[in-house]
This record gives sequence, C-alpha cells and structure tokens, in this order.
Amino acid sequence: MIANDISVRILFLSQTVFGTLGNSFILGFYIITSVRGLRLKPTDFLLSQLSLANSLVLLSKGIPQLMVILRRNNFLDDVGCKLLFYIHRVARGLSLSTTCLLSGFQAITISPMSSRWAEFKTRVPKCIVPSCLLCWILNLLTNCIILVYMKAPVRRENTTKIQDFIFCSVSIHASLITSLYTFIISIPDVVCLGIMIWASSSMVFVLYRHHQRVQHIHSTRLSPRASPVVRATQTILLLVIMFVSFYSLNSILVLHMIFVKSQPWLVNSSALLAAEFPSFSPFVLTSTDSRIPKYFLALWSRLKPSFSPSPLRY
Repeated sequence: MIANDISVRILFLSQTVFGTLGNSFILGFYIITSVRGLRLKPTDFLLSQLSLANSLVLLSKGIPQLMVILRRNNFLDDVGCKLLFYIHRVARGLSLSTTCLLSGFQAITISPMSSRWAEFKTRVPKCIVPSCLLCWILNLLTNCIILVYMKAPVRRENTTKIQDFIFCSVSIHASLITSLYTFIISIPDVVCLGIMIWASSSMVFVLYRHHQRVQHIHSTRLSPRASPVVRATQTILLLVIMFVSFYSLNSILVLHMIFVKSQPWLVNSSALLAAEFPSFSPFVLTSTDSRIPKYFLALWSRLKPSFSPSPLRY
C-alpha cells in the first residue's frame, strides 16, 4: 500500500514537472512574441492566460506532493493551507472560464456570416481583455470562503465534520448557509460547462459542413491542407473535449468524497485527474500551432554555434 501510494505521488510529480515546463514554454512564446512586436492572434491572449492558470494549478498541487515524498506531511500551517488552496481554486476556476471563453470565441468566429452571430464577430476581439479581467475578479471573490474555513490537517475527532485533504482539512458545517454557498459557487461551473458543450457542438457542425464543401471543391488527387482557422478550431475543440472529460470524472470523485466517504486513494486519484488537463494541454498546443516549433527551431539554430566545440588549431 505504501509503495502504491509513493508511485502515485511520483506520477503526480512527473505530471507537475513536465506540465509546468510545457505551460511555461507556451507562456514564454507568447510573451516573447509580444515583446518583439509581432502580431498576436485574438486567441493567443486567452491561451497565454490558460497556460498561466494551468501552471498555478499544477504548482499548487505539485509542491505539497513533493513535500509528502520528502516525508514532510505537516509542512503547512493554517496560513499556508489557506493560501495554497485559495491559489489552487482561483487557478482552477481561471482554467475553466478561460477554456469556456476560448470555445465560445472560436464558435462565434467560425459561424457563417448569415447566422445571428455574424454581427458579433467584429466586436468579440475587443471583449477578450475585459472578459479575462472579469474572470480574475469573479474567481478571486468567489473563493474567499476558503480563507475562512481551510485549516491545517486535523487529527482529532469532534462534533464538526472534518473533510481531510491529506495536506489540509476543512470544517464542514451542516447549515443552510453552507449548502446555499456550495450551490452558488457551482453555478459558474455548470454554466461554463454548458457553454463549452454548446460551442463544441456548434464547431463540430460547422467543421462538418466545411468538410462537405471542400469535398466538392477539390479533386480526389489533391490533399489540401486545412486552413489556419480550421486548425485552430480543431485544437480548441480537442482542448474542450479533454477538459470536459477530466473535469467530469474528477467531479464524480469529489462528490463521492463529500457525500459518501473520503479515502486517501480517492484524494490521490482526484488530484491525478485534476492535473491531467493542465499537464497535457501545452503539448496539444505545441503540436498543433505551427508557429511554436518554427520559432524555437530558429532560436536553436542561432544558439547552436555557441554550443558547438571550436575547431582544433595546430
């Protein structure tokens, strides 16, 4: 059992290391591109925010896992637990809302000109920055309750129900206010998931119609490459499918821990599922955005002569 637990934590630590490096890689690319004065696409700002949020999600869970591997289970006090869980919840909410904005923006972008969304196409790019700021404000405010109830691990029994998260714990009071707050903070998640499902269905329908038109235009001898808009839509669609799948599985485990029983293996499995999307999404972006590998290959070609050994002189 101990070996099993250690292997899970090492797996989670690997997710954290590679996922954080991948998200930093993506975020660095967009920052360097912006500093150099090159033109960024409207979705690039959202993708950079998504990379930042994913990095915070991984680090806020990866650091406690690393401490457990180093056999320092009680390294967090009340203040540390409050801050760590607060950062994790805010970053998780940002990841959800940013993915929702990405899917909705792309669905409107590729909508036909004859549709009811046509008039919003020119306005949507101007709304990206205010929407991102609104996401930050809402997530910072709605998760303030964590700063009140989250505490260091409690090992004693009392009349209050204690939800143990291994690194921290939270006192759950069975009251109408707690139930009402839980319902209120769940509304944005449900709304975002609903928007993502709608946007994904809309994008699949538009891509299907585009594929049908392309089949009539091109001959069977040609193998035309997909346009940049189609490739971007496919990438965002893949990100949304990944997010909804991992989020749904993780939510099932969390509900089981809250209403049935919380066990260490459930906490570890939930943490692994919660880290799947942040750790895999940067590699999806790297493999689908042709600008990223081209830029870093060009950068490597410039740096390569400095690493090559100097020729011997006789």
